[in-house]
Amino acid sequence: MAQWKKLGKVFTPQEVEGRSWLREFAQAPATLVFDGFVRVYFSCRPPADENGQYISYSAFVDLDYADRFKVKYVSKQPILSLGGLGEFDEFGTYPVSVIRDGDEVRAYYAGWTRCESVPFNVAIGMAISRDGGETFTKLGNGPVLSYSPDEPFILGGPKIRRFNDTWYLWYIAGRKWKMFEGRAEPVYKIRMASSSDGIRWTKVNKDLIENRIEEDEAQASPDVIYASGRYHMFFCYRRSTNYRCKENGYRIGYASSTNLTDWVRDDAKAGIDVSENEWDAEMVSYPHVFELNGATYLAYLGNQVGRHGFGLAALDGRLE
Repeated sequence: MAQWKKLGKVFTPQEVEGRSWLREFAQAPATLVFDGFVRVYFSCRPPADENGQYISYSAFVDLDYADRFKVKYVSKQPILSLGGLGEFDEFGTYPVSVIRDGDEVRAYYAGWTRCESVPFNVAIGMAISRDGGETFTKLGNGPVLSYSPDEPFILGGPKIRRFNDTWYLWYIAGRKWKMFEGRAEPVYKIRMASSSDGIRWTKVNKDLIENRIEEDEAQASPDVIYASGRYHMFFCYRRSTNYRCKENGYRIGYASSTNLTDWVRDDAKAGIDVSENEWDAEMVSYPHVFELNGATYLAYLGNQVGRHGFGLAALDGRLE
């Protein structure tokens, strides 16, 4: 089983000055490793508007290679522009997942639009950077992965990986909306698609992770790494209602597979849980696994789904 040693919170968006669009939240960390620093992409928000509505931007912070608590640079502008009138990403880009492809960096991101009967809908877009991951140009005005008869709404939470020259995109797909105390809450499950070019995708069209705490359990942020002859998935899950609290809030789960499509869930092997009274005492969520200088790390969110930043944990031992 995995055992993660918490290193602490490494980035706090409230400490960044001079960026009106980056005031709070550093959600869904995703990394690129460079010589001398680790670039961590995240999604952030300016203050809500007069109607209490948020928009979400994506940015990055460069952390020192040797001292990952030392911030070297924060992007001066969002890495992606918001979509135009009526486009799928008009009101947000969250979360983002990045991968190198030769001299380019690709970003897969969830684009948010607002709805009338429910708060939002989401589809997955792609953008390319040719300057080392500082700025990205969208592939087009629409998504590369969107709703379909089997996945009718909320395609979000993309996590991109390549194994054996095949592109894999793990994501979440909406199952239903539930009304709870006058608020529409989404239920979503973990899914996967594969591709030979990272643009045209073939969906597996099945839920990958079985439910554990309830039938309407919401699952998110599936990140997969290969080690010790098998694939390891870290993800997060929560109850479908009244989840903005410690009792029902996000926790990190674990599953393993030998073929990427059939997964065995065993959350006891996740190796990380909430703390007693720290920044992550109410919830832990949106895990991202990466390797650096022979060690394996987990970036993740704490209370209020990353409102006050993200933290790191180091793998104690190895993934079996």
